[in-house]
Amino acid sequence: MSTSNASDNTVPGTVPVDLAGSIAYSADSVVSRTLIENKAGTITLFAFDAGQGLSEHSAPFDAVVHVLDGEAELTIGGEKVNASSGQMVVMPANVPHALQARQQFKMLLTMLRA
Repeated sequence: MSTSNASDNTVPGTVPVDLAGSIAYSADSVVSRTLIENKAGTITLFAFDAGQGLSEHSAPFDAVVHVLDGEAELTIGGEKVNASSGQMVVMPANVPHALQARQQFKMLLTMLRA
């Protein structure tokens, strides 16, 4: 698996953004693009090729996964959760979690620091 960051440009205010169209799939890779980053948190787009994922880790902040396209299996605190396009899953702070793309999968990840 390779991971790459698309151009990390902050999204300008008052402009509609086509989230799923703002990031492209890449073969055998995970692509990420940070849209907003400030003291309150981050908003990052991800595109996972089928079979790609993120290994188990935890974060000191709550995180919200909003599925834009495809389907993924999340493991949160040892519990498997399937999520598909249009669904949202909250990953609580300090709880180990992992993610595996069941098919090509795009998500918007919002990390809440405050």
